Amino acid sequence: MTTSPIQNIRNFSIVAHIDHGKSTLADRLIQLTGGLEAREMKDQVLDSMDIERERGITIKAQTVRLNYKARDGKNYVLNLIDTPGHVDFAYEVNRSLAACEGSLLVVDASQGVEAQTLANVYQAIDNGHEIVPVLNKVDLPAAEPAKVKQQIEDVIGLDASNAIEISAKTGLNVPEVLEAIVTRLPPPKGDRDAPLKALLVDSWYDLYLGVVVLVRVVDGVLKKGQRIRMIGIDAAYEVDHVGVFTPKLAQVDELGPGEIGMLTASIKEVADTRVGDTITDERNPVDEPLPGFRPAIPVVFCGLFPVDAAQFEDLRAAMGRLRLNDASFTYEMETSAALGFGFRCGFLGLLHLEIIQERLAREFNLDLIATAPSVIYKMALRNGSALEIHNPVDMPDPTQILEMQEPWIEATILTPDEYLGAVLKLCQDRRGEQKELTYVGNRAMVKYDLPLNEVVFDFYDRLKSVSRGYASFDYHLTDYRVADLVKLQMLVNGDPVDALAMLVHRTRAESRGRAMAEKLKELIPPHMFQVPIQAAIGGKIIARETVRAFRKDVTAKCYGGDATRKRKLLDKQKEGKKRMRQFGKVDIPQEAFIAALKVDV
Repeated sequence: MTTSPIQNIRNFSIVAHIDHGKSTLADRLIQLTGGLEAREMKDQVLDSMDIERERGITIKAQTVRLNYKARDGKNYVLNLIDTPGHVDFAYEVNRSLAACEGSLLVVDASQGVEAQTLANVYQAIDNGHEIVPVLNKVDLPAAEPAKVKQQIEDVIGLDASNAIEISAKTGLNVPEVLEAIVTRLPPPKGDRDAPLKALLVDSWYDLYLGVVVLVRVVDGVLKKGQRIRMIGIDAAYEVDHVGVFTPKLAQVDELGPGEIGMLTASIKEVADTRVGDTITDERNPVDEPLPGFRPAIPVVFCGLFPVDAAQFEDLRAAMGRLRLNDASFTYEMETSAALGFGFRCGFLGLLHLEIIQERLAREFNLDLIATAPSVIYKMALRNGSALEIHNPVDMPDPTQILEMQEPWIEATILTPDEYLGAVLKLCQDRRGEQKELTYVGNRAMVKYDLPLNEVVFDFYDRLKSVSRGYASFDYHLTDYRVADLVKLQMLVNGDPVDALAMLVHRTRAESRGRAMAEKLKELIPPHMFQVPIQAAIGGKIIARETVRAFRKDVTAKCYGGDATRKRKLLDKQKEGKKRMRQFGKVDIPQEAFIAALKVDV
């Protein structure tokens, strides 16, 4: 495989909202350019994880190199990066775009522009991309290409008059997409004779090769046997292999400027390959590193505990292995009185949390309990120090706190007109502040400032249910604001259950506590004694429910006779129950934790 002249290379990514057909279009492009033979083709070729295929979502950005002979007779090399569409994986999109010069903007011709379409296309524009609009699913009866083109022009401000109308499923017009990539997207720039400068786009762990590093060469040449230096971590390695994905891994002798490929260099830890780092030649280094891009910062935290305490070591090993392939997932050990040993984990959002939980259950056979998701709160104490808190249990004594701040986000919601009222009410109920409301055809676009802790709980599910699944939602963190937050504790039989503790806004504490108590009353099975369930803020009880006791009829053998005999037996039973309640242990089933955390207020 020879290095192509730089003017015949095109690096592009496919950006779109979830389910608009990115991965299907990637399949067709691979098929048309002969990347895989017909017998090797399957749906969603680039989605390698089972969970990606089942849910029909892309989680990891994947790359593939295609060889294409254009109508002008020239041979082109196309480097395609298929990106995720979900808001939680926006950092994957961000780093994929940094490695490309152009993007295909895929919009579903029956659904139109959605929130994530906007977010991703603006990221592409910020990266200076040339953008080719593609209307997918034009074969559907509900498709309205003319209307959607107008929408692209109105909402995004892109000229959509020459948008390509395709059906990625049937292959209709897909060859036109390949021609547009070659004619409308710019070639990369780079100097072959300059010192090596390459961007580290991604890295993952392979059982046979060790750490595999995906790179985009900007200047210079990357060769097998070369000594390279990673500027960010200041470490030097010798390159063992250089290759490209076609989508199968193919070894090459070198990667020139503008090319995207992989290298291995006997690197032991994925943590040593920092995404966004600059790779250069050790003997002839570059003066300035590349700007890189924002690291992925966890915004949602929750505790993960094994149901069976004996599985703790298995959980530790499983998390270590997941961390190898997902640098955005963080964890540290924690203990809980109710749940024993576990880990406090950081995620990019609720879908990321769900995916990690499902992978732990599926790939490592672990049964887990997850505590209530929480966000990072900032606290200024009276002694002048500042704290960041991920876990409500760690909250200091309220008398020591000068002020508390919580993270806020700017949310963009696109919804059909008839659901607008319900969507606005949902945002208001979650302490939202409306910023703007605009119309595109019969769809409303609302921008809201919302506190993140109201969103991580179950906002996305509620939004989908009030809009019958039609509303789409995208957000980014904006700032921290001062808030009147209180720690809500759930007491079961007088003992606090730390797994159910949460920080909530004072105005919502009572309704949240009452709902939790009612839910726990249904979920905790009756014991031989009464079990009080209380919601408390500090020493003040704000809600209470009682799980009734099993009751044995101790007076069954007393028929007739003196009433004092019955009374004596009942008093004896009462004493026994009192003693039992003092020393008895309440079993809270695992389902109770999970269901209580999904409580809807």
